[in-house]
Amino acid sequence: MFPRDPAFAAKGGRVLDLYQRRWCDRELGDGEFVVSVDEKTSIQPRCRCHPTLPPAKARAIRVEHEYVRGGALAYLAAYDVHRAQVSGRCELSTGIDPFHRLVDQLMAAEPYASAETVYLIADNGSSHRGKASVDRMAGWYPNVVLVHTPVHASWLNQVEIYFSIVENKALAFSDFDDLDAAAAHLLAFEERFNATATPFNWKFTRNDLDAMLRRMAAHDPQTPKASAA
Repeated sequence: MFPRDPAFAAKGGRVLDLYQRRWCDRELGDGEFVVSVDEKTSIQPRCRCHPTLPPAKARAIRVEHEYVRGGALAYLAAYDVHRAQVSGRCELSTGIDPFHRLVDQLMAAEPYASAETVYLIADNGSSHRGKASVDRMAGWYPNVVLVHTPVHASWLNQVEIYFSIVENKALAFSDFDDLDAAAAHLLAFEERFNATATPFNWKFTRNDLDAMLRRMAAHDPQTPKASAA
């Protein structure tokens, strides 16, 4: 999708600078943290009509294709991009209140509870969209700065990489009896991830973003301009 946000370069550049531990042309200090947040929606427990058979010698896993739907969950996660730690929770729906509970959960734990500043990178979902969400966050936690990705640029949000891992390793078959079983599985996977994870090897920088926008502008004059730098 071609970028449509006129401030694409500026918004995207701020996010990419944070990944390099920079904000407003200065290096982040030890008491400043960068956390990527989002929601993974419509996680559906699927109770199979016959039990799943594990893989065996010369036989792949066998999963019954008929199932009964068991409702839907939303998995909200906050991923610390430099510490590779996830704080997540399951909710029955998304919205401002579930998002607030995720932020409360994050900020109740160290090192965030005593942090100088926590930069929360979020997309433009309805739970955390626009200036109203920035003002709301300032009221919740004065030491939290909500930083939005450009519109249609969730690929700049590192928590999406974590959600991809969850989808492939924890939810490939979604073979759960009910919502409680699905939630327990997700949180157990999160605990296992936190025990072994290392930061993602993110290499895409502000300079790469500017180069991409210039290439796209050669094909579509409506593409937002690269940054002046």
